[in-house]
Amino acid sequence: QVQLVESGGGLVQAGGSLRLSCAASGRTFSRDTMGWFRQAPGKERTFVAAISWSGGTTGYADSVKGRFTISRDNAKNTVYLQMNSLKPEDTAVYYCAAAPGAVVSARGGLYDYWGQGTQVTVSS
Repeated sequence: QVQLVESGGGLVQAGGSLRLSCAASGRTFSRDTMGWFRQAPGKERTFVAAISWSGGTTGYADSVKGRFTISRDNAKNTVYLQMNSLKPEDTAVYYCAAAPGAVVSARGGLYDYWGQGTQVTVSS
């Protein structure tokens, strides 16, 4: 069974940091583009960041550039999202996703596999 399991979410004050992890199992994700998306209450799910299978190419939403960093460890089948200088508007459920054979993209439709999400809450 293919699974993406996110962890590392929680409650943090504005200006703080969190590191999200996404552990993949059930298939090899080392050749997949991996992405992070988020969904705030009452809003649509939006792109946050993505990384190519080799880690050589990354992409970020403008709202997180310079604050968030995506990385991956293919040996561990895990992708990470380091979030610094967090703001209350970063509050959302964060989802990990995998796009087999795709280039780095913000298009959610390219991602075939999704995790259940982890809640990130940033207090002001």
